[in-house]
Parts: sequence; C-alpha cells; structure tokens
Amino acid sequence: MIRTVLGDIDPASLGPTNYHEHLFQVTPLLPGDELDDEQRSGAEAALLRGSGFAAMVDATPFGVGRNPTAVARISAATGLRVVATTGRHREAHYAAEHPTRSWDADALTAVFMRDLVEGMPVDDAAVTPGSTGEAATAPDGSPVRAGILKGGIDYWRISAFERTTLDALAAAHRATGAAVMVHLEFCTAAHEVLDLLAAAGVASDRVVLAHADRDPDPGLHVSLAERGAHLGYDGMARPRTRSDAELLALTTAVVERCAGDRIVLGGDVARRTRYVAYGGMPGLAYLGERYLPRLRAAIGDEAVDRMLVTTPARLLDLRR
Repeated sequence: MIRTVLGDIDPASLGPTNYHEHLFQVTPLLPGDELDDEQRSGAEAALLRGSGFAAMVDATPFGVGRNPTAVARISAATGLRVVATTGRHREAHYAAEHPTRSWDADALTAVFMRDLVEGMPVDDAAVTPGSTGEAATAPDGSPVRAGILKGGIDYWRISAFERTTLDALAAAHRATGAAVMVHLEFCTAAHEVLDLLAAAGVASDRVVLAHADRDPDPGLHVSLAERGAHLGYDGMARPRTRSDAELLALTTAVVERCAGDRIVLGGDVARRTRYVAYGGMPGLAYLGERYLPRLRAAIGDEAVDRMLVTTPARLLDLRR
C-alpha cells in the first residue's frame, strides 16, 4: 500500500508521480522564498496536475513549515494524490534555537512514528517529546498521515545533528517499512549514507538519494543503482548549476547502462519566486510540459514511464 494524505491506496492506482516537490516550506536558508499561502500553493498543485502528473511527494519534513491539513485540502480539491513526509532536514534548515536540536534519536523516532502511523500534527511548533499537539485532519475527518521518511546531510559532511536524524529514520523504517529519502549536497557522501543506513537496518533499495543529478557522473550513479538505491533526478530548469541538456545526457547514459529503473523524477522547485501561482517562474508544470517531451525523445516512452509510474510505486509501497 501507499500512504497518501487522503488515505492508503493500491500502488497500481498511483499513476505518474513527481517524487519531490514542496507545497509548503519555511526555512531560514531561503528568506523571502517562503511557501506559506494555501490558495497559491493549491493553484500551483493544479498546474502540476494539469501537466500530466497524478501524484507527488510533498518533501517538506518536520519543523520547516509543512501544513498537513492544507495539503490534504489541496489534494482533495485538485485530485492530485500527495504522499506527505516526516523526518528532519539537514542541519542548516534549522535555526540555532530550534527545539529539535536538543532531541535525541529516541525522541525523533517517536515523532516520526506518530506521523506515519497515527497522523501528523496541525502545527509542528506545538510538538514536544512529551506532547503530540493537535492532530491534522483531512476534509473527511480522517487523520493526515505521512508516507515517507526524509533526512539530509551537508557537503561531504554528516554532522552529529544529521547522524542523529539518520539513526531515527532507520528506527522508524524498521518499524513501518517506509522508504527513506536523503537530501544530498551535489551527491557527495552517497555511498557513506547507504553504508550507515544499511548498518542500521535500511536496505539500499528502500532509499532514494535526492539531487543525485547534481553530480552528473554516470559511473557513480550506476554504482549506487547496483546497490539498489534509487536516484532522485530533480535538477531541471537550473542552468546556473547544470543545464537540461547535461541532465538529459546523464539520464541517457545511465539508461544505456541498464540502471534506468532506479531513477525517479521530480522538480524540487521549492521557492515562491519560482512558482507561477506566487508570481514567479517556471513553476511546477515545467517538468511535465517542457522537460519530459525532451526526455521521451531521448530515451523513449517506456523508459520514462518506468521512472514516472513503476519505480515510484515500488519505492513508496510500505509493504516492501
């Protein structure tokens, strides 16, 4: 089963899936780029739905402005299936005074487990190791539950804060089977992350390495895929870092080396200045309307459909 904000569904009904976007996000790393308006985020979700996607992962974890109640309303209004996220992002996203900086792995695990099994809170700020806060509910009154775990690390560095998060993610995974997304900086320390998680009981085929495409090295990616890890490609429309042409070439090379079935696709646009509904560009529809036609021309419909449908359904299936 796949756990969406509106309830559990059969993986066969998930449909084309964007593995990484944000409907809400507030972080000190992006001042002035907050995603915090339900009407505008809902309009952007409708653009994503209109571009050919049936589902998305809302990749905003605990403590950085997620809004489970609003996400459930947006999902119901747009028909876009949404898998919500629990976990804790890399350390730089949390201010020095953020309360979770003092939490140990057991406290974090309890929060992550509650989000996955019982439901997420309306307001993360009201949550303490001893209090769950008011529960978020969907329009039908059911609890809004997370369906995937997420952590993050820095550039060639795993801080004590981030290692504690990884330990808690592993504990929650062992109890629930939920997949683990890990934010990487330019795909550094990818093998090290897989090693740490494997030692803690998380098989590499239950892990997705977000932003793997920031290092367009087919050899590295094939080596990660050979371990079973999923490769998150989400760098489209970022020519200051890598052009779409470079990403297309990388994807083609990885597919030619028989690792295309480990790739999942997303946009990770994540900024109000890049959301059409907030007055920016290019918006969440860029992936479906402008990038995917080029990818299909490069590697064919069958390979792309695996990345959009087959692989996300396998990754997000809690029964695995």
